[in-house]
Amino acid sequence: MTTLSDLNSCDAATFTDRLRGIYEHSPWIPERAAAQRPFANATALKLALQAVVGAASLDEQLGLIRAHPELAGKAAVSGQLTVESTSEQARSGLHLCSAGEFAMLHRLNADYNDKFGFPFILAVKGPDGQGLTRRAIIATFTRRLKNQRADEIAECLRQIKRIAELRLNDLLGVMLDFGPTIMQWCETIGAWSDTDNSASASADFDLTCAYMTPAHRKTAAQLMNWMRDAGMDAHIDAVGNVVGVYRSDAPDAKTLMTGSHYDTVRNGGKYDGRLGILLPIAIVRHLHRRGERLPFHFEIVGFAEEEGVRFKSTFLGSNAVAGRFDLSLLEQTDADGVTMREALLAAGHDVSRIPAIARDPSQLLGFVEVHIEQGPVLLERDLALGVVTAIAGSSRHLVELTGLASHAGTTPMTMRRDAAAAAAEIVLLVERRCAQGESLVGTVGQLQVPGGSVNVIPGACKLSLDIRAADDAVRLAAVKDVLDGIAAICARRQVEVRMQQIVDASAAPCAPRLMQQFGAAIERAGLPRFDLLSGAGHDAMAMAAITDVAMLFTRCGNGGISHNPLETMTADDAELASVVLLDFLRSFRPA
Repeated sequence: MTTLSDLNSCDAATFTDRLRGIYEHSPWIPERAAAQRPFANATALKLALQAVVGAASLDEQLGLIRAHPELAGKAAVSGQLTVESTSEQARSGLHLCSAGEFAMLHRLNADYNDKFGFPFILAVKGPDGQGLTRRAIIATFTRRLKNQRADEIAECLRQIKRIAELRLNDLLGVMLDFGPTIMQWCETIGAWSDTDNSASASADFDLTCAYMTPAHRKTAAQLMNWMRDAGMDAHIDAVGNVVGVYRSDAPDAKTLMTGSHYDTVRNGGKYDGRLGILLPIAIVRHLHRRGERLPFHFEIVGFAEEEGVRFKSTFLGSNAVAGRFDLSLLEQTDADGVTMREALLAAGHDVSRIPAIARDPSQLLGFVEVHIEQGPVLLERDLALGVVTAIAGSSRHLVELTGLASHAGTTPMTMRRDAAAAAAEIVLLVERRCAQGESLVGTVGQLQVPGGSVNVIPGACKLSLDIRAADDAVRLAAVKDVLDGIAAICARRQVEVRMQQIVDASAAPCAPRLMQQFGAAIERAGLPRFDLLSGAGHDAMAMAAITDVAMLFTRCGNGGISHNPLETMTADDAELASVVLLDFLRSFRPA
């Protein structure tokens, strides 16, 4: 087995030769990276090689892409693949393709090459290194065929870097202590959904886990068991939060908290929220097995509800911990008319104990949350981790428009009270206004014409409005302008409007002292520190009401998509985040 010490001490020619198989038929990459030796760790070596690829000319990058073989292509059939490519394609069973699968891949390869001028590249070992299924490979192939050429060049290079990362792990015998476990745990609870997926293929699986459903309660029980197995005192509280404490032996120890949510949006992803629960559990398990205690209590909370899917109210779990749970919400009903109170009682919870969940701020050292970025910033910069500077504030409204339904053929255009036309104008207003501010975004994510018909002018329309910004003044100014604009549009079109605010969350800046400690831990892991804003809301926003907060972001694959089955990350990135959080805990300095 090659060691990092060997690579650091050998001559440049030997270094290049030993890394020849890492980037397919492209020895120029290790040749250029050799001058940066010595490398402190495997991560530094990976980054140096990736930097060479990133700095290469477009012609060199295209040459690197074209050096890779087609999946299940002619080179595979004739046995002309490199040893590395042969092993990788075999891991996904591409050598076992049925006649139909082989024909489909052959057609996809031809279509892809015709459109882009280079072969389709995919790290077929997948996010966890265990290998993608042939069905998943074909689905990814089909989806990416719709991309633009520049986007596919960038994606191919990212896939090549992932292939190289896995090959380098094999060459150096790198063993991941945390990543594979975290990924497997995500798979385990990701298989439990409110949706009946019994007739679905794995690629069509719908993960929906809403508050107090059977899948939600099953997930909570599993999280509690993993906490207990890791050496924690664990229980499920009155609002459904799963709480585990790794207790310190230090006298008068205070508590550092972490965690995230385990509920999901409808048809969501496996890592949103759940990563921030499972990753620290894996770290506590590691500490417990070593007999290592921290100088503070370390509390992990799997917050029961953050997304607001079932009862249209977000941050139920974290607001309860922050002492801000609104008891009137217990009378909220879901789509079936079931109240939140009834759902909690059916699950065996004592709602009278919800106020007792609130933590004493004087006993807290802070709250830190690990989360997937849910965006493309880290991905586009080839960075595994980032330090969050602030969580954007959010304003959400539901808007109901009432016009006049009338005959589509007999009503003159000048006499219409078209609710959908008013909605269309509102969508453009939101887009136009929210393009005017820094870190300001606006979205109409739901748009419905209830009872619409092809030959009837829409008499009603419902839409959602979501406006976010890192600066509350910027956000609130945009909200005012949009609401005023909606009123003006509706007055001009003689359409009635009713608006209901459902979220008004202030921006939450992260504590500089915690950001600095995260940044230092990232740099000690051999990574560059990078700071970024969170445009998505997180439980840390609610926790900011009672203690200092900080967040560590991990990179998302598939273009940074989240709240979607395509949401993904890698075991290697989970490993790096674990190493950084463990280092953060061991070197933590209270205020």
